[in-house]
Amino acid sequence: MSITLYVPGDAAALALGADEVAAAIAAEAGKSGVKVNVVRNGSRGLFWLEPLVEVATPHGRVAYGPVDVADVPKLFAANFLHGGKHALCLGDIEKHPYLAKQQRVSLRRVGVINPRSLEDYLWQGGGKGLARARQLSSAAVVQEITDSGLRGRGGAAFPTGIKWKTVLDTRAAQKYIVCNADEGDSGTFSDRMLMEGDPYCLIEGMAIAGLAVGANKGYIYVRSEYPHAIAALNVALESAGDWLGDFSIEVRKAAGAYVCGEETALLESLEGKRGIVRSKPPLPAISGLFGQPTVINNVITFASVPDILAQGAAFYNSLGVGRSRGTLPFQLAGNLKFGGLVEVPFGTTLRELLYDYGGGSRSGRPLRAVQVGGPLGAYLPASQFDTVLDYEAFAAIGAVLGHGGIVAFDDKVDMAKQARYAMQFCANESCGKCTPCRIGSTRGIEVIDRIRGGDTAQIPLLRSLCDTMTYGSMCAMGSMTPYPVLSALNHFAEDFE
Repeated sequence: MSITLYVPGDAAALALGADEVAAAIAAEAGKSGVKVNVVRNGSRGLFWLEPLVEVATPHGRVAYGPVDVADVPKLFAANFLHGGKHALCLGDIEKHPYLAKQQRVSLRRVGVINPRSLEDYLWQGGGKGLARARQLSSAAVVQEITDSGLRGRGGAAFPTGIKWKTVLDTRAAQKYIVCNADEGDSGTFSDRMLMEGDPYCLIEGMAIAGLAVGANKGYIYVRSEYPHAIAALNVALESAGDWLGDFSIEVRKAAGAYVCGEETALLESLEGKRGIVRSKPPLPAISGLFGQPTVINNVITFASVPDILAQGAAFYNSLGVGRSRGTLPFQLAGNLKFGGLVEVPFGTTLRELLYDYGGGSRSGRPLRAVQVGGPLGAYLPASQFDTVLDYEAFAAIGAVLGHGGIVAFDDKVDMAKQARYAMQFCANESCGKCTPCRIGSTRGIEVIDRIRGGDTAQIPLLRSLCDTMTYGSMCAMGSMTPYPVLSALNHFAEDFE
């Protein structure tokens, strides 16, 4: 009888040597004459402990980490295949404070199951949402999503139920379900972790959406830099055919442009065209992919759907605060001691994420600024760290939650330089269709350079330019670039003097 071990195949773990550790374990087992079954699971999101090796014992899984190739012979000598004591032994990883304090919903199976096994997914509670959806009418499924309070997790936070009802009520011979998996924000990786660690959850959520609106075709538009996610999805789709019935899904590699994360530019790219933002109206829900009614949501939105159907709208709606219901996976990056993934209900504070989970700065210096919501998100000073993680609370201070990416900086950061980076990013990634974004970002770089050179009289001009970009740009690429620039100006004025 073989012993089962779990070694993450997640991209972050691979970068830290997980493949080599898995090979070393197999080789050492061969020398010892022990049969082992090495399962390549997803990462649980405690990145400072990767590669994290878990051993299945009669008393549950026992974790060890971070494991290096050189540690493997010593682990075998310590009888780790049976949960033996060792300096790297962490015990039951689910009791680790970093995980025990979380409330995982959409990512609860990531790091637990074999992502290439549909049987494992179903055994761990997957499939119940789809089974229930098949017993309901399309309108009833849409109502369940509406009652749950689920909002889009891609950044705009638009109510998912309203979007789905629009597609349901629009008559057409063909409708589509499109997943925006072009995760391009700095400091974000929850989409990737879900696709690599629990691809069937995304597939199930899309299939439920298909039942809800009357669509039989879906596409997953995956960031081109995510080869492991693409491979995991394709493997999962090969074995999911009968389970999905007449709903089919194709995986498409993205064009490698940040602007294709905007839904209409994504549709243009899916149709084989250059990724340029479309004018609205019409909305994609009425005229989307190939001119047909289309549901477009991101990975975490679809991944939230199976549990809503399986456990009921009231369960999901009971989590969170205000109009922000459910949970959101927050991704901790930058200058933090414990970077990783934290899924908690809305209502937690930014300070709790930074210190209770992130452990404060890795450098040991005071945290000065935190950017929330990707490269177009505002920079928040320490005085705003007690802000509740809630869409409306962040909007009230001129910030966004976005996709939940959090990048921290200590007191050595130059915020004028960060403001320039925001303008440079926009200039590099703009699709070029509208003047405020295309030209405004280029002029913005020039103005900031003059300010940094000592000409502070240019600051009013920079504010005026930001105003033009905010209200004149066609999409969030140009209209949100002023968020980081103005927040840097407002909260860290001394860096511009």
